[in-house]
Amino acid sequence: MKLGIHTLDDYQLKGKVVLCRVDINSPINHSDGRLKDATRIERCLPTIRELSEKGAKTVLLAHQGGDLEYKNFASLVNHAGVLSELLGRPVKFIDDVCGPAARAGIKELNDGEILLLENVRYMSEEMTLFETKLNLSAKDQSKTIVVSKLAPLADLYVCDAFAAAHRSQPTLVGFEEVLPAAMGRLFEEELSVLSGIVENPGRPCLFILGGAKIQDAFIIMSKVLSNGIADEVLTGGLVSNIMLKAHGTDIGEPSAQFLKKNDLSVYIGQAKQLISSFRDKIIIPEDLAYDEKGRQEVGVDHLPVAHLLTDIGHKTVKGYAGRIKKAKTIFINGPMGVFEKDETDYGTRSIWNAVADADAFSIIGGGDSIAAINKFGLKEKFSYICTAGGGLVRFLSGDELPVVKALREGAVKFPL
Repeated sequence: MKLGIHTLDDYQLKGKVVLCRVDINSPINHSDGRLKDATRIERCLPTIRELSEKGAKTVLLAHQGGDLEYKNFASLVNHAGVLSELLGRPVKFIDDVCGPAARAGIKELNDGEILLLENVRYMSEEMTLFETKLNLSAKDQSKTIVVSKLAPLADLYVCDAFAAAHRSQPTLVGFEEVLPAAMGRLFEEELSVLSGIVENPGRPCLFILGGAKIQDAFIIMSKVLSNGIADEVLTGGLVSNIMLKAHGTDIGEPSAQFLKKNDLSVYIGQAKQLISSFRDKIIIPEDLAYDEKGRQEVGVDHLPVAHLLTDIGHKTVKGYAGRIKKAKTIFINGPMGVFEKDETDYGTRSIWNAVADADAFSIIGGGDSIAAINKFGLKEKFSYICTAGGGLVRFLSGDELPVVKALREGAVKFPL
């Protein structure tokens, strides 16, 4: 047991049916479903390989697609192919989550074989709206269809999905109520590393928050500034656009409409409260960039512009880099702009390089942040790459993650 949770070392695995929840939610091309980045798949390989090599009948549960709900979902059929290639052994796939085909496939598994079931979020009970609207307890979630159909076929539940540990959904917190449970190797590693850093970060401790997941950024900004974990927060992406609006800056109609269209304007009020409480600790851009027949930059004092703001500018990068150079601990969640396009990748590329060169312990999390690392070839230059985005945010905010709580309670419910 480690950190109050059972590990793989605590169980005999040969011949056992193991339901293993992983997070292989990856950036994909929606036109053909092919993966654009396989980092999360690579990180869960040690757990899957260990289960297989120790003779477990491994059943993988996973999701693809996030808070945009159904329109953002996709099949896991291509993930199975990538898993097979990286593991060097077959990974079966069934396009069923817990119906007759899935259950038959589980019963037919031999020792050491691996089966990936279809995207669990095709089940309505695994959707974010189900989670947020009903707020079911873990015990209630153990009675949902996916748990009640699969649990009777299994001997052990293993969660290796630290990236989804902030979610309270049946395949994440329901199985611990009815099956012995353990954390996988990736979950164990990430929980251990983050626990150590939060308890005693090197100073100055700098947070860099950007990207499009505004809710995560504002949760973490409020908590880490209030509890003194962060000494400063550097903002970019949509986070900085909202902070600028909160400062009273007219960012231009296209950018303002983008916030309104995506229901992000509601965070302007929160931003004003943060500015009131932590004005000197929240750093916003001096200049920004947009794409109009190539990259164009504009100082904040010369806004608004009639174009969508999609990156931070050179002056901002220079100022941020100076702060990064002095830091001893750096957390990153979210890119500085639309890094996928060459015209607007300068901010993210420059800040990522500055962090890579800093004499600091650097942690980066979130799918887009990791994709940017891979694009810029900086994978080996960060101290720790965390697969979690939202989970990292909530953990650093001091909240007990639902899955961590479920695993700890499961260790008490099913003692060795």
